[in-house]
Amino acid sequence: MWNDLFLAFEQALALVSWESTGVAVAWIVTVSLILAGLLGCLVPILPGHLILLIAAVAHRLMLGQESGIHWWSFVVLVVLLTASQAFEFFSGAAGTKWFGGSKWGAWGALIGGIVGMFFFPFGLILGPLIGALLFEKLFAKKENTPAIVSGVGSVLGTVAGMIVKLAVGVVMAVWIVIDALEWV
Repeated sequence: MWNDLFLAFEQALALVSWESTGVAVAWIVTVSLILAGLLGCLVPILPGHLILLIAAVAHRLMLGQESGIHWWSFVVLVVLLTASQAFEFFSGAAGTKWFGGSKWGAWGALIGGIVGMFFFPFGLILGPLIGALLFEKLFAKKENTPAIVSGVGSVLGTVAGMIVKLAVGVVMAVWIVIDALEWV
């Protein structure tokens, strides 16, 4: 059923006539998108995992069934993308809780992480730290030392989220290449 649905979708997109694209050009585009996606896993402004998914879709569209990429690979890539984004989003708050922070500190880290995105690059680390620290002091009424420990936990959680994001990006890139070369 899924294979039929996938083939119908592919036939509808065949109107773009990318299948006439040469294999070398298709691989150049795919590898370029994979490299851009991996860069995006390091640079938070670029949606790295989404670019990696687009690399797989573009490869399939350009080469059709000869691309080697199967429909279930898209399912795997979307699951990896979703899990990584969720982990990264909540990692600062989880780090705060891991280091003994309160629910207020976790909320502060989460809100600080969101606000920090707008102050790239330093806001990515300072946002969760300041958010956890402020919320611990203002709402949880904690002393300086526990509030600072909670803030440091948010930074370590955020860094762990970034590491997982990069690792998942590498797994996605390897998956695309292995499936395209039909090693699976």
